[in-house]
Amino acid sequence: MALGPRLDLRQSQSLVMTPQLQQAIKLLALSNLEIEGFIAEELEKNPLLDTAGEEQRDDGAPTDSDGSNDSPEPATADSLLQNGGAENEARLDIEDSALSDDTGSDAGMDGALGMANIQGSGGEAGPELDLLAESDMSLHDHLLAQAGSCLSGQDLMIAGQLIERIDETGYLRADLLRLSRQLGVPVAALEQGLETIQSFEPTGVGARDLSECLAIQARESDRYDPAMARLIDNLDLLARGDLGRLKRMCRVDDEDMADMIAELRDYDPKPGCQYGGDPIQAVVPDIFVAPAKRGWAIELNNATLPKVIINRSYYHEMSEAGNDAQSKAWLNECMANANWLTKALDQRARTIIKVSSEVVKRQADFFRKGVTHLKPLTLREIADAIDMHESTVSRATSNKYLSCDRGIFELKYFFTSGIKSGEEGEAASSEAVKSHIRALIEAEDKILSDDKLVALLKEKNFDIARRTVAKYREAMGIGSSVERRRQKKLANRAA
Repeated sequence: MALGPRLDLRQSQSLVMTPQLQQAIKLLALSNLEIEGFIAEELEKNPLLDTAGEEQRDDGAPTDSDGSNDSPEPATADSLLQNGGAENEARLDIEDSALSDDTGSDAGMDGALGMANIQGSGGEAGPELDLLAESDMSLHDHLLAQAGSCLSGQDLMIAGQLIERIDETGYLRADLLRLSRQLGVPVAALEQGLETIQSFEPTGVGARDLSECLAIQARESDRYDPAMARLIDNLDLLARGDLGRLKRMCRVDDEDMADMIAELRDYDPKPGCQYGGDPIQAVVPDIFVAPAKRGWAIELNNATLPKVIINRSYYHEMSEAGNDAQSKAWLNECMANANWLTKALDQRARTIIKVSSEVVKRQADFFRKGVTHLKPLTLREIADAIDMHESTVSRATSNKYLSCDRGIFELKYFFTSGIKSGEEGEAASSEAVKSHIRALIEAEDKILSDDKLVALLKEKNFDIARRTVAKYREAMGIGSSVERRRQKKLANRAA
């Protein structure tokens, strides 16, 4: 075989991730509020982009549909990515959408869904959460104000250092010996400063553990006698429900023990939480769902989704004014980026509406009857139904929230695993099973074991194993039958 240089021609296909493709993928996974921030950045960089004013918006209301769609089928997000950014300047304005269902509600729609204000149910204006959060003084500010009114000099400096190390629940998260070495002050001075802080409001602040927090509150209530001290020092026995041993240690009878437990229940284990910590972040839905005459009306939350337009008059004005090639090249690049962005935003809206419509269609029983009728659903099922890739559906449902009559839910909430049901072989959603477990435990008169819960669920046609019941119960934060029995015993004695 002869060795030598030669020239061969080979043909291959590859998908190149251009910046535009990466941007389209990124936009699809962002929530409406994140999109708003992204658009604000683009407006600063691109002079050809602008946002439509209220008078320019076409606030059309969702209409009831009989299942037919006279408008041409929009391109899917997958096709948008595959096209690689073909320049199509036609706008795909998606303001609303409707999904029909033969068994839908007969409730009428007056204009738009009327939920864009996120003001609460019943049309009443809800509280301004941001204003409430801003008006509340933080725990650190509250403690520093008290320290400033009674301390000065080095004592005030020490108190400030200790307050900085108090977390939002009111507990001191610092080692006094190590802090003493860092600040160059005696440990006794730190202990004295901590004692002063522990006299501040709220009562119990500055404690290093739960026992110390409860002891401070007991002293403030003038209830810290030797019996209460022993009870607070042995909270682990109280958690296990070992009342017999506690009574012997505290040297009290049943009545006194019940009074002491009731007193502890009145104390606040996290005193700092009553003061504002991080600002309250209200969940703003991206999609609204409301009953229509023949199904469900679905609408994007346009209140948090600015409508981007291209200022073509400014483009023509700049084109005529610019003479050098560099300016024209920059202007053409801005126009190309603006066209791509508007098209990507409109395609994102179409994709979210399409995915949401299919989710609502599959989970119609949930919206009509509640969580017990939630069906198992996977991303692949939705992807196959709407002819999209599974990863596209995953991005379209990521960080998106849906608002309906039953509350606000993350779109991922509607995708759950299935539990085999004896009813015609149908599967039930894991969330529906959790709802039944919670209802059984809340209604229990006699504490139900996991085996008993399995038997009761089988009567409801849920074929579920005992370990699965235990897993779901623990996921909901519900204790075992032994723990619930002890809690009930403690509650009866404290009552």
